[in-house]
Amino acid sequence: MKPEDRDPVSGHRTTGHEWNGIKELDTPVPRGVLIFLIVTHIFAVLWWFLMPTWPLGSTYTKGLLGIDQRQTVEENLIAAAMERAPWVTQIEASSFEQIQTDPQLMAVVEQSAPQLFGDNCAACHGVTATGRIGYPDLTDQDWLWGGDPETIAETMRVGINAMHDETRFAQMPAFGRDQMLDRNQVHDVATYVYSLSNPAVTTTDSIEQVEAGREIFAASCAACHGEDATGMREVGAPNLTDAFWIYGGDLQTIVTSVHGGRQGHMPTWDERLTEAEIKILAVYVHSLSHQTP
Repeated sequence: MKPEDRDPVSGHRTTGHEWNGIKELDTPVPRGVLIFLIVTHIFAVLWWFLMPTWPLGSTYTKGLLGIDQRQTVEENLIAAAMERAPWVTQIEASSFEQIQTDPQLMAVVEQSAPQLFGDNCAACHGVTATGRIGYPDLTDQDWLWGGDPETIAETMRVGINAMHDETRFAQMPAFGRDQMLDRNQVHDVATYVYSLSNPAVTTTDSIEQVEAGREIFAASCAACHGEDATGMREVGAPNLTDAFWIYGGDLQTIVTSVHGGRQGHMPTWDERLTEAEIKILAVYVHSLSHQTP
């Protein structure tokens, strides 16, 4: 085949290649595409000179326009901080009661707290603050250390079993694993605890085990959970008579807790969050457990 052959339909030359009677056209690149490629190459070369582009060891070319994204971000942060300064100062100087009774400050709390909570607390307590296994529900009114804003703020500041010098410390011993109680005693006291929130479990067949568990509870558990098992906020011991559980309230989970112990952890936030942010979150968390159903 001659390379000068032309397609009779399009008029374009062929390349001289043919497959099963189909000839390959030597179709030129459309002019629009060529123009686009030329323009983009010119733009790229100009961009190299105008913007920070090439790494040069420990530095880089700054660009003729002098644009610095890091500086832009810093300027935006400074501007945002200046914009927030009036109400931040007011929140820091106000008591929790003053914040809760000031409509303007509460508007700030309602606007900024969900974002703060989502960024810092939702990973453990959930986006809706209803908790999950091992992490308390913050929307009920069952609190380990106390649910008033001041106490919530203090818990956030120092953490629980954290590295802070003033951290709140609470640990449930491993009664079974450390052989403080034998296997039967673990089951007896777990059955008694289970019966506190499930009275129907106490029957004529189980009354002896429940009573045995009550005696073990009085000797080994009441010092923290109280003689009536309603908990002691002074030491972060939960109420065992209600339906609110951190790790689970079924009998087997209670047995596991008594046998292996429990030690929760909450980080300290005083180095990550400002005083105003801690106050905002404390007021917000407090409000979650006092919302009208």
